[in-house]
Amino acid sequence: MPTVEELYRNYGILADATEQVGQHKDAYQVILDGVKGGTKEKRLAAQFIPKFFKHFPELADSAINAQLDLCEDEDVSIRRQAIKELPQFATGENLPRVADILTQLLQTDDSAEFNLVNNALLSIFKMDAKGTLGGLFSQILQGEDIVRERAIKFLSTKLKTLPDEVLTKEVEELILTESKKVLEDVTGEEFVLFMKILSGLKSLQTVSGRQQLVELVAEQADLEQTFNPSDPDCVDRLLQCTRQAVPLFSEYMPLPPEEAENGENAGNEEPKLQFSYVECLLYSFHQLGRKLPDFLTAKLNAEKLKDFKIRLQYFARGLQVYIRQLRLALQGKTGEALKTEENKIKVVALKITNNINVLIKDLFHIPPSYKSTVTLSWKPVQKVEIGQKRASEDTTSGSPPKKSSAGPKRDARQIYNPPSGKYSSNLGNFNYEQRGAFRGSRGGRGWGTRGNRSRGRLY
Repeated sequence: MPTVEELYRNYGILADATEQVGQHKDAYQVILDGVKGGTKEKRLAAQFIPKFFKHFPELADSAINAQLDLCEDEDVSIRRQAIKELPQFATGENLPRVADILTQLLQTDDSAEFNLVNNALLSIFKMDAKGTLGGLFSQILQGEDIVRERAIKFLSTKLKTLPDEVLTKEVEELILTESKKVLEDVTGEEFVLFMKILSGLKSLQTVSGRQQLVELVAEQADLEQTFNPSDPDCVDRLLQCTRQAVPLFSEYMPLPPEEAENGENAGNEEPKLQFSYVECLLYSFHQLGRKLPDFLTAKLNAEKLKDFKIRLQYFARGLQVYIRQLRLALQGKTGEALKTEENKIKVVALKITNNINVLIKDLFHIPPSYKSTVTLSWKPVQKVEIGQKRASEDTTSGSPPKKSSAGPKRDARQIYNPPSGKYSSNLGNFNYEQRGAFRGSRGGRGWGTRGNRSRGRLY
């Protein structure tokens, strides 16, 4: 094995050769053999091997393997030097392999080594983001649990520090594709970290991008399975998924638009009030409020209640305008006039806005009340049942049926059954849109724990 003097002599040969350095293969081989020496020889080899690596492609495997031996040396100073120089081996087809090795090295318990590994990974990320991701995800999918855990945390903390020219659209698409593979088998903690990673990607800030994230959450929630409230894992899964989903949805009860200095709206237009969504969401909130009536009145939620009432008040103002417009548009219309597509939608819209009005009045109570009941606009009410109910009421009252002073029965009393397909209409800022549904989830996903994986040598 070479001595320190021999290593320096052969280093000098290579350094002086300049453009003809590749002709001195024997000198480079002496330096590679330095990994078999003592502490001093190894330290020199850790510095010299990467310096001339690119000039000897035929010795690439031998050089990388020699450097990896140094990365696993018992002497911490040798390991640190070898790790620090690893990015110099990340050229061409060698880069994914180096990324894979560095990812495995994340398992070190030495803080200085750990920082060196992180810096090295960031360094090669800037060289070739796709190649680096290949190494990272390879270990996330197949590596030992400690390596997987730290690789995921690396992505969750370091991706956001990378410049836009590194995180291109193609790179983000690769992150999403590989993340979906990992999400087929994750723990709850891993799921939260991946949602943090994905929700920070620029390409997923659009409505369609958010929808993709919601679908991933819905899959994890396993919505097709019967919910078992006595199962802690089942409850934890639902809570975690709900927490991750909430930030992905738009705020459908907006705050009043800010006023500019001249008294006019600061924005170009006022928020659009999407009543069909609000009916569904407000009804759900109202039903949950019955189960936990102290939610809004608790001291910790004082600011939340104040904010909520401001939103309710603003929404209620717009609501009254639309209710008046709808009633005026339907006034005097009977029979065939109510069967046109336009008027059918207005009938449904009036039902929606009236329902929201009832729910808002309940929530304006001090403290908020949850006593009112509404028949949701998308739930059909059978005309026959209504007639039977009224006939029954008239019969049991002991008096003859009352005659309406308004004249003959109006066909407008019929409850409209909305069509099953998508439909929408505009009335002022009114948008009536079909509600979507989450995509079904897949089973066989271990939420609590993952199986241990064995680990071999770094290479």
